[in-house]
Amino acid sequence: MEIGDLRHRITFQKLVTTVNDSGFEDNVWEDYKTIWAALSNLHGREYYAAAAVQAENTVKFTIRYLPDIDTAMRISFRDKSYDIKAIDNIRYQNRFIEIKAQEVKAGG
Repeated sequence: MEIGDLRHRITFQKLVTTVNDSGFEDNVWEDYKTIWAALSNLHGREYYAAAAVQAENTVKFTIRYLPDIDTAMRISFRDKSYDIKAIDNIRYQNRFIEIKAQEVKAGG
C-alpha cells in the first residue's frame, strides 16, 4: 500500500441518541472522524461471495490504522452511506485496516 493511494476523504459516523424540541428521542448519525482512504470494488472471489448474499454494492476501504472504529459505525463517502460489515487489521501490524462496507439504500 502506497500512501498516495489514500486519496479519498471518508467520514466515519456514529449513531447517537438526541432529544428533539418536542422532548422525544431521535437517533441520528453524527460525524465522528474524517480521514484519507483508498477505495476499491470487490473482485474475484470476494465479489462472488458478496453477490451470493445480495451484497453487490459492497466496497473495500483501506485506511491507516485507527483503533477506535467498529461495525456499529458507518462510512459517508460522496453523498452515499455505507454500513461497515467487516474490519481487518491487515496482518495484525497496526499499519493499515481494510474495511468491507455495503452501500445503504436510500431511506436506510
